Parts: sequence; C-alpha cells; structure tokens
Amino acid sequence: MTRSARLAAGVGALAALLWLLTGRGLVNYDTLYSLVWGRELAQGALPGFDVPLAPTPHPLGTLLGVLAAPLSLTGEAAVHGQAAQTATLVLAFLALAALGWVVFALGSAWLDPWAGALAAAILLTSRPVLDFGARAYIDIPYLTLVLGALLVETRRPRAGLPVLALLAVAGLIRPEAWLFSAAYVAYLLWRGERDARRLALLCAVAASGPAAWMLVDWALAGSPLHSLTGTRESARTLGRITGLGAAATTAPRRIGEILREPALVGAVGGLVLGWLWLRTRIRLAVVAGAVALAAFCVLAAAGLPILGRYLLLPAALGAILCGAGVFGWRLLPAGHPRRRLWAWFGAFVLVLFVVFAPAQAGRISDLRAALARQDQIQDDLRALVRDPPALVRGSCAPVGVPNHRPVPLLALWLDLPAEQIVSLQGRTIGLGEYVRPATPAVARDYVLDRRDLDRAIPPPPPGFTAAGGNRSWRVYMRCAPPVEVGSEVE
Repeated sequence: MTRSARLAAGVGALAALLWLLTGRGLVNYDTLYSLVWGRELAQGALPGFDVPLAPTPHPLGTLLGVLAAPLSLTGEAAVHGQAAQTATLVLAFLALAALGWVVFALGSAWLDPWAGALAAAILLTSRPVLDFGARAYIDIPYLTLVLGALLVETRRPRAGLPVLALLAVAGLIRPEAWLFSAAYVAYLLWRGERDARRLALLCAVAASGPAAWMLVDWALAGSPLHSLTGTRESARTLGRITGLGAAATTAPRRIGEILREPALVGAVGGLVLGWLWLRTRIRLAVVAGAVALAAFCVLAAAGLPILGRYLLLPAALGAILCGAGVFGWRLLPAGHPRRRLWAWFGAFVLVLFVVFAPAQAGRISDLRAALARQDQIQDDLRALVRDPPALVRGSCAPVGVPNHRPVPLLALWLDLPAEQIVSLQGRTIGLGEYVRPATPAVARDYVLDRRDLDRAIPPPPPGFTAAGGNRSWRVYMRCAPPVEVGSEVE
C-alpha cells in the first residue's frame, strides 16, 4: 500500500471513529442554504441570496451545492433531499478527520509526534470542534486548508505557489485567508524574492481568492460586495455582537471554550517556555496565531458578527502550543538546566487533563444527546413531507414556519425556492400551510436560539385550521379551493 493510500485509509478510519463519538451528524443552516442554492443553479436559476436572514454565500459552499444537486434532483431525493445531506455529512466527517491529521503532522514537524498527537487529541475531543464538524460547518475545511498551507511551508520553506494555492481555495470559504495570502507575499518579499515573473504569478494567485469571491457575488447577486453588505445587515437584524472592542473581550473567552482549562494552561506554558528555549520551532505557530487574531479583529471592525467558530484557527495553534508545553522538554539537550523544570510542568498539565477528563466526557455526552434530540425532531419534520399521506407538500404554498431556521431544510425537501418558505415572525400569510412546533420543548431544542431577540412562536394565522401532525410538529392549513373545469371565474 502506498503512503497516500495509507493516509486515505487512516483519515477514513478516523472519520468513522468521530462519527461514532458524536453519534450522528446534522447539516447546519448555512450549509443547507448552500445545498438549496446549488440546486437552484443546477436547475438554471439564480440562487435566492436575498431571502430574509440568508447566510453569507461562500463560493466554495455554493459549488458544493452544485456538485450535490444531482443527489437532490433524482428519485426519492427529489422529495426530501436526504441523499445530498448524507453526502455532505460524509464529506464533513472526512474534513474533520483530515483536520486531525494536519494538526498531528504540524505538531510533529514543529516539535515531535508526541506533541502532535496531543494537539490532535485536544482538538478532536473539543465539544465546539466536534459540534462544528458534525453539523458540516465549512469552517472545518477552511481550517484544514490554512493549516495545510502552514504544513507545506514548514516542510518546504518559501514554497511559494503551493502555499498560496491552498490559501486561495481557503479564501473561497472565509475571507481571513486573504490576509494570510497578503502576509505570505510580504514575507517572501522580505526574504529577498525579486524574480518579477514569479512575483507576478504569486500576487495573481494571492488575489484570486477575493477576486473570485467578488465575481461570484457580482454574477449571482448583482453586487460584488453582496457578501459583506448582506452579512452586516443580518448581524444588525439578529443583534449579533460586533466591533473591535467586543472582539478584544470575546476572543479569549471563545478560545477558552474551545480548548478548556488544561489545554489553556499547557498552551500558555508552551508559548512562554517554547519562546525562551525552542523559538525557531514555534515561531511559525506564533506568527500564524497573531495573523489569525488580526484577521478576526479586522472582520469585527468591519461590522461582521463575532462568532466562536471564527477563532478555530488560533485555538488549533494553541493546541499545538499545548503539545509544546507538555512535551517540548524532550527536545532540549540531556544536560539542559531547564529540562527537568519543563518536564515537571508537562507532567502537571497531564494531571490536569486527567482531573478534567470527566467534565470533558460530560460535554461530549451532552453533545451526543443534543444531536440525537435534534435528529429525532428533524426526522419527525421529514415524516410530514416524505411518505404518503404527507401533510406538507408545498402544493398549498407558501409554507409558513415559526422563524427563519427551518426555511432551507423545507426548501430542500420540498424542492421549492426558499422564498416560498416564509418565516411568520413579524409577518403573516393569508393562504398556505403553517408548520409549528408541537411543544415548547421542540421549539427550545430545535427552532429557537438563546441569542434570538424574538423567542416567541407565532400562532397559526387567522382562518388556518389544524390538519394533523406528530409528536414534534403541528400542521395548519388554509388552501384556496380548486377551480372546477368549465366554471367561470369572475
């Protein structure tokens, strides 16, 4: 078996273990919209980017939707889109496993395999990271691509084009990669790169990410800045925290939620001890972390929302620094005066991991329970649209929902434009169907978010009558009577 085949098999096996660890996966709101938009493009229509509270349309996510479109346009998948969701989840867990391998490889290259293994274990057992991976957030592939670029640069200093190519692809997922590309070109110039043709090529690749993103926005939404303005508007509507001042107070807390106490202690120790005695080995991690935090602050200052998943990159680098804090002493010469002290610190951090292990196991158990509960509620919703006698068919359009969260899911399952799935928060409909949570517990566990400004579940519109439902959902309808053939319509 070749090295590439062994690597692929290892990533596949790790993806299966991560699936078992979380119990299941659920495609998140943003990625569901990517599947809906990709299906619309595959059908020859412009995607509905202007739907109220639509997420930011990431070009690579939309491309994923186009590639998955055949799965939601044939056979049974035309009813519920489940095949496209399943394929997306398979890719999501493979990306999560690939992230673990890249972190291990980086830790091994910068330090040693023990440090790399610890860093990968920290990241892959973090509840937020598992949550983002199991819900198919595109931030996981973005993180893998950026760390992959760092790995290429580590193995081939000043590699140039391969590094920028990975960052360009990452720049089709998140705009922070653009700052990494600019910083890398500046670094190459600082290190003496003067070949005019090579510099022109490197600059072109570095600029391809933002250029492609703006061209896609221009072609599909009519404005090259649609993603920026749309994200700002959604952040204001939802009351999301933003601004440079909020970034300074939020970033440490969110990184702490990802790494938790033992890894934070180890990362701080690894940063201090490594900078004193292994500076050349951790320099790239420190610089990359600084650029990642700077990019986060730039987005916050631009009015974009401050979300924990935007800090996955500095958290991943912190996990590697924790590996340095625990095992960095092994890289010092046998007679080094600080070797014993560093080893004692590493042992202390390992004891902290053991002490906090039950709490970490509890967090993963809570994640499994939350995913299972939401999967059951989603299965009940799917039962209303799939097998006869299905209640929700979309034939009595529009379909009303309690808020914006079920919109892309029902649009995908019913093969309808997202515009025909209407949130009844702040508005009503005169005709159509209304799918409402059957209990407050369903609303709390599946529809509502603790950050929502409006947490009320709208009642059925006037004239709508109960048509049925199940343990999780109730359906209300008011459909226009069919016009008989041959009758006159005045």
